[in-house]
Amino acid sequence: MSSHLGQFGVKGIQSERHWPAITLQEAQTVLSHFASVTTSPDHILWHGQRPFSATALLKTTDQSTFFIKRHSNHLRNQNALSSEHHFMHHLAGHHLPINLPLLTRDHTRTVSSDHSTYEIFRPIAGLDLYRNVQSWEPYLNVEHAFTAGKELAKLHLASETYHAPKRTGQLLLSCFDVITQPDLLTGLQQWIPTQPGLSDTLKRYPWRKDIALFFPFHHQLKPYLSSIQSCWGHGDWHPSNLFWQNNQPSSSISGIFDFGMSNQTCTVYDLAVALERTMISWLSSTYTITWDRLQSFLKGYQSKRSLSPAECHLLIHFLPLVHLEFALSEVSYYDQLVLDSLSADSAYYDYLLGHGEWFSSSTGQAFLEELKNILITGSQHVLD
Repeated sequence: MSSHLGQFGVKGIQSERHWPAITLQEAQTVLSHFASVTTSPDHILWHGQRPFSATALLKTTDQSTFFIKRHSNHLRNQNALSSEHHFMHHLAGHHLPINLPLLTRDHTRTVSSDHSTYEIFRPIAGLDLYRNVQSWEPYLNVEHAFTAGKELAKLHLASETYHAPKRTGQLLLSCFDVITQPDLLTGLQQWIPTQPGLSDTLKRYPWRKDIALFFPFHHQLKPYLSSIQSCWGHGDWHPSNLFWQNNQPSSSISGIFDFGMSNQTCTVYDLAVALERTMISWLSSTYTITWDRLQSFLKGYQSKRSLSPAECHLLIHFLPLVHLEFALSEVSYYDQLVLDSLSADSAYYDYLLGHGEWFSSSTGQAFLEELKNILITGSQHVLD
């Protein structure tokens, strides 16, 4: 049982947990709100290592298994989670493999206390093959990448008929409110006060000077902004948010989960997030591009949803900017909510600026040019 093995951090696994592990007594209190749960927790099988909440898989006295997730109310309260649940319910109605939280006796999908909000799920069928894999790590093989790309396209097609206001005023959401503005600096000055604690946090960083790194990328994106069609997306599509039917490369996806960052952006932005999360090894000392998986992912995606020429250009120009708002949101999260100034510095210098600097480098520019050739001309990257 990985009860005290730390958590995933901005630079890999770290020993300190920002949120205490869920206890049996805590789980008992939460489970008592669910009429469908008629037994008591017996022992905890596993504690999750993800950084933004506390999770656990527990076994009850009748040998049933439940997944419990605890959120800080400062990050996700009942109202915030209801937005996720509505989107998930829509996708489930379009035959995507979505596992909805259980309903309480009060017919809600959450249980709230003074400081926390909880969700309870039944286990997803299949295998959690990427349980110990962080975001920014690649798919295990090209077949998984193809299948994941195809499944994301199916999600985007289902999202076209989903209509809900975008989520605002919360940290750690997928968001492109800034980069879709005509002026990047003005957009930031308007957006920063909407992010809890970010204005105070940024007082110790020279962000107005540093953000100039992204001006050339934003200038290249601006001509394509008018082609954006708003649509909800998953917001954090990477392999450890997917369950698989079996451990074979040909496996299908049996479950999609963790909609905590889902929001109204657009399909191409959500696709860019998916590429940024998995196709460049940001956690290694040298940023390696997994070209075979990238091409397979795009093939899978376009087998279900073709990209128009305008969308291809949008995808290329989104990539150097797709992390900007989320990285700044992470800076505030680490600095203000969990009081981890070292992780805040890493989110600012290594994530926000480090990724931007790589895209500005000759290697990053060559990557974008090669991706353009693949998308626009249909050429294939010759694997190194």
